[in-house]
Amino acid sequence: MIPTFHTGSPSPPASTRQERTTRIDPPSRDILLIEDSLGDVRLIKEALREIGGVHTLHVVNDGVEALAFLRRQGIFESAPRPDLILLDLNLPKKNGREVLSEIKSDDGLKEIPVVVLTISTAEEDIVTAYRLRANCYVIKPVNLEQFFQVVQSIERYWLWRDWSGERSWYGL
Repeated sequence: MIPTFHTGSPSPPASTRQERTTRIDPPSRDILLIEDSLGDVRLIKEALREIGGVHTLHVVNDGVEALAFLRRQGIFESAPRPDLILLDLNLPKKNGREVLSEIKSDDGLKEIPVVVLTISTAEEDIVTAYRLRANCYVIKPVNLEQFFQVVQSIERYWLWRDWSGERSWYGL
């Protein structure tokens, strides 16, 4: 069974969905992964590589580095603005809740979609993440195949745009 995605926005009505039989790869997208588990970093890299799209995955290991990357400070002064942020809640130095709060309070960053990707199933964490304006809350599956499916579903949902710049729905 694939884990439930807790999303902040509903799916569009079936009448507005565009079914596609072939997929045209979107242009390159920058993803910021804020994760301290090297194993999870490796799995996420592999899942994105398996998709075959052209993504640049930037990885930081704690909340302080994440905010420096996003604010282009220090060694991150030439960092790109990410198209998507994957955020773990349990981080050293500054936890994911603090990072999420700072991102969504910053006028220059708040529009970047933030997907909380964590092992926590605690209702309090889910409620807190949405109160802090997370765009999505996803529980990391322990099964390898399901983990890959989750990461690939995140990519399809949050990074696919058609040529007009509008979100393209295709059977999600």
